[in-house]
Amino acid sequence: MSTPVELRVGGQNYRVLASANEAELRRLADVVDARLKSLAAPGRQPSPQALVLAAIALAHDLEEERALRKQVEQRAKDMLQTLLARVDAALDEESAPEPSTGELHPG
Repeated sequence: MSTPVELRVGGQNYRVLASANEAELRRLADVVDARLKSLAAPGRQPSPQALVLAAIALAHDLEEERALRKQVEQRAKDMLQTLLARVDAALDEESAPEPSTGELHPG
C-alpha cells in the first residue's frame, strides 16, 4: 500500500507516494541531497541543472558498483571452478588403481 511521504531535497519539499519504507525513502533523499549540495554553490538554492547533474552522478556511481559486483562475481566463479577442478583431479588420483610394478609378492 502506498503512503505519502514528505521529502526535502535541495531545499524543496516533495510529496512521494511509494510502497517503500519511509525511513528508507528519507535515507535515499538524504543521499541525493548530499550529492546535490556537493555540486551546488554554497548558500545558493540548487538549480534544476544541479538536480540533473546529481542524478547523473548517482547513476554513474550505481553503474560503477554494478560493474564492480559483476567483476567480483566472475572472479569468485572462476576461483570456484578452479577449486572444483582441483578437487576432481585429487579424487581421480585417489580412486585410480595403483600401477603394477610387475613384481610378484608371495602371499
